[in-house]
Amino acid sequence: MHADLLFTGGPVLTPEGRTATAVAVTGDRITAVGHAEVRELAGPRTEVVDLAGRLLLPGFQDAHVHPVPAGLELSQCDLTGARTAEESVAAVRAYADAHPERPWILGGGWSMEAFAGGTPTRQLLDAVVPDRPVYLPNRDHHGAWVNSRALQLAGIGRDTPDPADGRIERDASGEPSGTLQEGAMQLVGRLTPPATAADRLAALLHAQRHLHALGITAWQDALVGDFLGMDDPAEAYRTAAREGTLTARVVGALWWDRERGAEQIPELAEKRREFSQGRFRAGTVKLMLDGVAENGTAALLDPYLDNCGCATANRGKSFIDPGQLPKYVTELDALGFQCHFHALGDRAVRAALDAIEAARAANGPGDTRPHLAHLQVVHPDDVPRFARLGATANIQPLWAAHEPQMDELTIPFLGAERAAWQYPFGALLRSGARLAAGSDWPVSSPDPLQGIHVAVNRVEPGGAAPVFLPGERLGLADALTAYTAGSAYVNHLDDTGRVAVGALADLVVLDRDPFAGPPETIAETAVALTYVGGERVYSAG
Repeated sequence: MHADLLFTGGPVLTPEGRTATAVAVTGDRITAVGHAEVRELAGPRTEVVDLAGRLLLPGFQDAHVHPVPAGLELSQCDLTGARTAEESVAAVRAYADAHPERPWILGGGWSMEAFAGGTPTRQLLDAVVPDRPVYLPNRDHHGAWVNSRALQLAGIGRDTPDPADGRIERDASGEPSGTLQEGAMQLVGRLTPPATAADRLAALLHAQRHLHALGITAWQDALVGDFLGMDDPAEAYRTAAREGTLTARVVGALWWDRERGAEQIPELAEKRREFSQGRFRAGTVKLMLDGVAENGTAALLDPYLDNCGCATANRGKSFIDPGQLPKYVTELDALGFQCHFHALGDRAVRAALDAIEAARAANGPGDTRPHLAHLQVVHPDDVPRFARLGATANIQPLWAAHEPQMDELTIPFLGAERAAWQYPFGALLRSGARLAAGSDWPVSSPDPLQGIHVAVNRVEPGGAAPVFLPGERLGLADALTAYTAGSAYVNHLDDTGRVAVGALADLVVLDRDPFAGPPETIAETAVALTYVGGERVYSAG
């Protein structure tokens, strides 16, 4: 039987390594993997792709990403390219001047290191947009920059109390300064006009094109639901799946409302049934346990330090009651839900592992495949628990490098000992843990090759900073596995993530073989071709 698609002239990355030079695809499946003999499957209608020494590998899968908000931000006031306060303000001014018809200035992506203390002020925005409200989440979406008009509309003043799950930054006189952290974002975010259904669908399809161009064939959307003014992407996915425009394979992580308890579980089960169709499945629940280290909301076992290196009273925030978490996770696990934890600080990581352990004890071994995302600070005692409990470490490698947000807003407030526990990729792998990988886009670039570069080098692409905790570096093969087979496992896409006979033909051709060059050049690699089920969804040419 002739193949529909034939790749020759390898190398081909198989589960055993770069052990093949040719692959045949018939329909949506891989039907042969080997060498010269595979070429005999070529027929008069076979499409033949000459790899010409370029690497063929499984499609990348992003295990933690937010495509719809990313797509919306790209069409709004995009601050991701601004590196200073001046550049950020100039970008806001330019966007506002270009869109006088818009009642709100929305968008985001600003960098905390661009502003003193990571907290921009309302006065900076007032100077360029005095008459319309402005609401701009930062790049990690754990804080928002607002102007005086937005604060006024929300009724936020000197006497407004901080919400239990957030903080209103204030100036020396006690007035709101213009930055809202965590749950305080919702005080303004809930007032912003929601995107239309058409806007959300367009954003999804725009993001999908971008992700395919980066070799991504599947992903897990880490927030399907309503949270801090972010648009719920569920209907966009359902529409795209129904209309056949969803070319990627997608798992949706349904949002756990942290202001409620177990009473929401039947609703989540109904959403799983309602939204799962075609290439979209909603069989995961996202539990955000804590915040981020840069603003002091990541949950730590011991207190944060102050500017003088002394212990404070702050150990971060637990957004879900750790005492109730095991009960919630046990019930979700019993219903066949996968639990996807946002666990950034060591106290949150321990709470997630404790909850998984409780679920395993109550329900016995199962195939729900829980995973913990971010893992910035992991206590060494908890590293071996991942393998023992079957919990996957879902890493975001781009964050594991020296850069201003790390060096100025994180390390000084963790102290030397805890700073050395950050992003322990190597330690987790050596302990037997399974690694998956993701980007958290739009928090950081969704380009897997950029993330792989940092996972291998622990230095930002093009950076001259010292290597960040060199003992935690991964080998190139292990980093690629995290972005392919590791994330495929998390996504329950067991017939993807590998180049093997019978697997789905979700494949990527790079523009070179990164194994052939030094590790320092990995980030120079680009994607040439992307296929989902044997269908080409991207070509650089």
